[in-house]
Amino acid sequence: MTEHSSKMRQEILEIPDAVDRLLSQGATNILDAARLVKDADPRFLITVARGSSDHACLYLKYAAELLLKLPAASVGPSVSSIYGVDLRAKGALCLSVSQSGQSPDIVGMTRSLKSGGGLTVAITNDESSRLAGVTDAVLPLHAGPELSVAATKTFVTSLVAGLWLMAEIKRDSELSGAIRSLPGHLAQAAQGDWSAAAEAITGRSLFTLGRGPSFAMSNEAALKIKETCQIHAESYSAAEVLHGPVSIVEEGFPTIVFAAADAAEQTTAEAADALAVKGAAVFAATEKVARAQSLPVTRTDHWLTDPIATITSFYSMVEAVARARGIDPDAPRHLRKVTETV
Repeated sequence: MTEHSSKMRQEILEIPDAVDRLLSQGATNILDAARLVKDADPRFLITVARGSSDHACLYLKYAAELLLKLPAASVGPSVSSIYGVDLRAKGALCLSVSQSGQSPDIVGMTRSLKSGGGLTVAITNDESSRLAGVTDAVLPLHAGPELSVAATKTFVTSLVAGLWLMAEIKRDSELSGAIRSLPGHLAQAAQGDWSAAAEAITGRSLFTLGRGPSFAMSNEAALKIKETCQIHAESYSAAEVLHGPVSIVEEGFPTIVFAAADAAEQTTAEAADALAVKGAAVFAATEKVARAQSLPVTRTDHWLTDPIATITSFYSMVEAVARARGIDPDAPRHLRKVTETV
């Protein structure tokens, strides 16, 4: 097979260009939204999303708490769509993420939060979508069409759009500069060789681990393994895995550990090594491990953008694993590109 044998692979390779397009075409929307947020001076962040978009929101939750000191929480769309409850959202920045912007429950929850006094911002790849029509501000992803069922470039551009918004709210020039330099780093990351980890994914259940912003990447990785490779995967915080889940680890148990060059890297590496000592086949995106196997990673110009490069390398690996198992990563069974839930 060639490297362009699946739409998913093509879209992974398009990630650097998609981010570059967002950076070149998205500034007006980002700056306008940042002004609205600063004027509103929110006290907390609420996120609304499902699936990969919810994993993007988990990353942005950490970013909001670490950069803006805003407590953040994800709310279940069913609170509004099924249970009919409108939350009191005065003082909230409400961030809704959906690549299609079409799911009725996401749209309804966002509309409810706006009526409850929240400032609503949508991150979506379709600026004419229903979601975009009910929010105070829209951040278009400019990712271009995404044809593979597995979201890759829209996930990465969602991370970048949300992080860029927060960098502008904080007026963090160092982070803004790191965001602008991302396309080059992501081009390198997309070619990362994680074949050692790929060879360990043989069909048995596995763990993915992370901590802080990298925990969001762990969650996304577990989902992608399930949907593209039809292998069960569980994501845990590196701070939690030794509290109970470790009991199922046996000799050769596959584990992929996500880490950035941040304050959590050392403790994450220690957790990776602890699992390796217990017999797990552990592959970690850090050089700080002693017993686990270190994966090649692309470090960026800021610790908050490191996880974006790491998930890009993972995407290249998981697509290859799916094809090696004879599975079409573009059309996982039982799934379709846009899932509309109520």
